[in-house]
Amino acid sequence: MMSNLFSIFDPTTEINSLPLNWTSTILGLLLIPTSIWLIPSRNSMMISLLMNKLHKEMKTILSGGNQNKGNSFIFTSLFLMILMNNFLGLFPYVFTSTAHLTLTLTLALPLWVSFMLFGWIKNTNHMFEHLVPQGTPTMLMPFMVVIETISNLIRPGTLAVRLTANMIAGHLLLTLLGNNGPAMNHTLLTVLIAAQILLLILEAAVAIIQSYVFAILSTLYSSEVN
Repeated sequence: MMSNLFSIFDPTTEINSLPLNWTSTILGLLLIPTSIWLIPSRNSMMISLLMNKLHKEMKTILSGGNQNKGNSFIFTSLFLMILMNNFLGLFPYVFTSTAHLTLTLTLALPLWVSFMLFGWIKNTNHMFEHLVPQGTPTMLMPFMVVIETISNLIRPGTLAVRLTANMIAGHLLLTLLGNNGPAMNHTLLTVLIAAQILLLILEAAVAIIQSYVFAILSTLYSSEVN
């Protein structure tokens, strides 16, 4: 019996009816040796360098809100969490949590709601100004208000769907190609393995890029309400 193409993303791992799928979200802690927290190592130096670079970039984006120092640490931590889960999803038999809207919406929606509450309560005039871009003709102002309002409301959805769709797309392609392996001869199988390796490298790059995009867009949305 053929199953749904997307059934590979269905939560199925359980022991005695206890669902264990989302435990993959914290599996990254098992990959971090204790020595990283105690003495400097190449891994810790690489992570520290990456976090410092991201902190400086996000601090520049948030420089307009000098009263909110430390906000960049929230987004660098968000980047690291998404990156860890994206990479874990590349391992066989590991539940890809970032390929589900359950997780991505849980990350995007509270962030967006907190930005909106802060902006409309603390900077009401500034939020109204964002609804009408500077230089808009008077006749187009009502339409611009509607367009800006809709674009603002769909932001958490676009953040969540972008991350989920990119995680699902690569995994589906790897699965579809891998399922054709047993029916191929040795020559085509060699080509398939090479293609799978290249796709896996591409997926690793997508995991980094999508983590960066999610964190940077969240930072930009936060900077607009200050």
